[in-house]
Order: sequence, then C-alpha cells, then structure tokens
Amino acid sequence: MRWLAPLYALLRYPYRRILGLQKDAWTPQRRWYAYLLEKGATTIYGKAIGLRAELPYEIFRQKVPVQPYEALYPWIERTLRGERDILWTGRVKWFARSSGTTNDRSKYIPITTESLRYNHFRASRDLFATYLTLYADKTHLLEGRIISIGGSHQVSHLGSHARYGDLSAVLLSNMPAFYRLFRAPALEIALIPSWEEKLPRMAEALLRQRRAIVGLAGVPTWSVLLFDELLRRMGAKTMLEVFPRFEAVFHGAVSFTPYEMLFAQYFPSEQVRYMEIYNASEGFFAFQDTPNSRDLLLMADHGVFYEFIPFSAWEAGRWDAVPLEGVQVGETYALVVTSVGGLWRYLVGDTVRFVSLQPPRLRIVGRTRHYINAFGEEVMIEQAEAALEAACRATAAQVRDYTVAPIYLGAGQRGAHEWLIEFIQPPQNLEEFTRLLDETLRQLNSDYDAKREGDLALGPPKIVCLPPETFYRWLKSKGRLGGQNKVPRLSTERTYVEEILAMVGAAAD
Repeated sequence: MRWLAPLYALLRYPYRRILGLQKDAWTPQRRWYAYLLEKGATTIYGKAIGLRAELPYEIFRQKVPVQPYEALYPWIERTLRGERDILWTGRVKWFARSSGTTNDRSKYIPITTESLRYNHFRASRDLFATYLTLYADKTHLLEGRIISIGGSHQVSHLGSHARYGDLSAVLLSNMPAFYRLFRAPALEIALIPSWEEKLPRMAEALLRQRRAIVGLAGVPTWSVLLFDELLRRMGAKTMLEVFPRFEAVFHGAVSFTPYEMLFAQYFPSEQVRYMEIYNASEGFFAFQDTPNSRDLLLMADHGVFYEFIPFSAWEAGRWDAVPLEGVQVGETYALVVTSVGGLWRYLVGDTVRFVSLQPPRLRIVGRTRHYINAFGEEVMIEQAEAALEAACRATAAQVRDYTVAPIYLGAGQRGAHEWLIEFIQPPQNLEEFTRLLDETLRQLNSDYDAKREGDLALGPPKIVCLPPETFYRWLKSKGRLGGQNKVPRLSTERTYVEEILAMVGAAAD
C-alpha cells in the first residue's frame, strides 16, 4: 500500500540508534552511568550509601554492593508501600511481578516512568525499526496485527497507589495508543487474569481477525497452547491455514531450541521469520539484530548500565564485576545491572556469553542458579538444550516441556540426572533417545563426560515420560499460568521433580 510508505519510513527511523550501537556501545554506557549517578544521588538509597554525581567507577564499585533481589527487597518494600524517592526519584506506580525460576516467592520489580520510556518502549521501537529495515522489501507488518499474549494485572495488595502484574501486562497497560493499533486481541481479553478463561476468548477473537494477523510476540510455551487451540477449532494442519498472512515471530523468556521443530511444523514456510528478544522484568537488555543469527545486540543506550561477573569468580563467591569495556569474548558472565528502574548493581540471575565486542553481541547461556552441579558435572542450560535437540531430531520426537534434577548417590544407587519430559510426539525408540541425549552431553561437557566414565560417579540419564498437560497442571497448582511464567529447566535440588512426580502419582491413584 503506497499510502503506508511514509509510515514505514518513520518507524524505521530509530534504526539509526542500532547502527550507532553496532559501531560504539561504550560511549552511551558512560553517559548512562553519569545520568544514573546524578539521579541516584538524590534518592534515599543513594544518600544512605554515599552516591554522588561524577563518582569514579572504582569508588562506585566499593560503595555499592552487587546484590540479588533478596538483599534489595527491604528498599523495594518501601516503594511498594508508596514511599517516594527510595531507589529512584518520585513514586513508583507499577511493579512487574515474577515468580522467578528458582523459587516460588514472588518478586516485585519496580517499573518507573523512565524505565518504560528509555528502556522497555525505546528498545521495543528499536526492535520494530530493525525488523522493518532488515526486511524492507519483504514485509507487510504495518498492514496487519501482531498477537501479544499478556498476563494479568491488578491493584497492589499493599494499597491503591500501585499496580502490579507480570511484565507483559504492565507493558500492555502502558503501551502508547499508536502501537495498540498493531496488536491483537483487544486489551480487555489479553489482560484476563485466568489463563483458562483467556485462552478460549483469545482464540475466538483471533479467528475473527485471522486475515489481519501477521505476527506474534510472546513466550513459546504459551504460544504453543494458543496455536493448538486455534488448530483444533479450525480443523487445520498448520498455522498458515489459520493466519495466511503470517510473517514474524518475536520470542523470548525461554530458549527457543526445544521449540524450533514444532514451530517449523506450525509455519512450514521460509517466509516466516524469527527474532529473539531478551526482555526480562528487570529490563529489555538485547535482541537479535541480524538475520540468520541468534546473537543478540546489547541495548547499551537504553537506560541501563551493565556489569558482568566472570562465572568462575561468581561460583567462588567473588562478585568482582567489570563494565562492558572489560568483558572478553567466549567467557561466561553473570549479568549485573544498574537501571533507571532503581535497580543498583542488581544480580539479574542470568548468565551470558559474548560472541563479539564491537558490536557487543551475546547469547543467553543459563541462570546463575539454573544449572546442575551435583557431582561436579556443571551442566549448563545451553548444553541441556543442545543435547535434547539432537536426541529429538534423531528420533523424530517433539518436546512440549521438561525439567531435570539429579538423583543423588545413595546406598546401592549411583548418581544420575532424571529428566521429566512431556512429549508432544514421543521418540520412536526411548532407549535410543536416552543414549543420544547422554552422548551429546558427553561431547559438549568434559566434566559431565569425566563423571560418566565407567558409570562410576554418574550413571546414564533416567527419562520419565509425563502424561499430557502435566506441566500445565503443575503450573496451575502454583498459580503461574500464562504470561512469562515457565517451567524450571535445571535444578541441583529435587524440589520441582518431587512435586511433579507426586502429582502424577496422585492422579494415577
């Protein structure tokens, strides 16, 4: 449509910021560091720890400790009560609630006006501009609507002064009116608190708009449930029968690796493009800025000052972080952020690895607590995902969800890893699937291979095939359906595994 040409040009304009970051990310990082100090020095937290404008970085490192959520929570609690100028200037009116992936306790991450403006929405505009620029002659994105699966929000239980919800709900509630023209379904449906009520309502609404749908932005886990519902209602075999103009998937929150084969079946066309985003409750940190690559460009000009702790130092209890200028390609780091949301040297919990420095591109490789190291094997999430993918490809299996925990050494019992897997399509040969999973892990991880030698310290994996909808029912029992909630992948303790096995056993009885 010719009349849309000026709009395409206008929405591509922010791509200049991405070009700037590809050439120089250090200058904006220094600028944001100065801005954060200037604002932070006026807060109650800043005054308590001695922040001041123009504080040298080495002094900043000494005055401000690296801290996980639990350490920062007493200050966040004061903002939840409505106190002003605690971690950031003014009163915080929105909080992103996250159950996390390592425990069941809710986390409340402050979402300030500036974090919406300079971080989440600025990065979203830049993502949009990047897609429109990369596929300038092949896209019709502005001629349709993008599905966005929101979570729920409600008045905070601490008072009417603040609202909370999962990140997607907060963003949808604050989204500029212009961008609402390009999304579906209606906001009142997307923000229904109950996933079980929302799913059929979404399906009905989207089927009425099916020829307008051109893309999706969401977590793969919940997208799959929506797709299955739509296929069932339409009696269709692929999602392209449901949405014939579909062209883009913007995905994040969980690794896409286990879902690749499944999405290829949903959308059997090379015209459907995939872009990964790294948008956590704590901030929009990175997104894929080049086609045919999973490397994510760090959002260095988006209200966040980044630091990185070498993972080996983190494991040893030395939280000595370095700024972006100090990182090295190939090393794994725990991510630390200071942001316009009032997070000060906050340990996000994710681990990343840089694949290049100019431009600063990285990959998410796991969680600081989201790995298995029960026997010195140090299996990271990226290795588990790669092994699972290899086993699935070789045995024509498809996985909906999974979790892994160790079986500890005991009397007459070797150690092992227990994989609880809910298959969409079970492997043709489970024994072969297990062998391939094990062999791939041994190839990828020398520590795991050493522990597996001779089956002495670590036996072969134990695969437990779960009934359909097991993880759905488990998440429901936790009150964690929809939004960015997800199944914990790896854990060194057996809490999740035992809960799920007990639930399956109770259902069988």
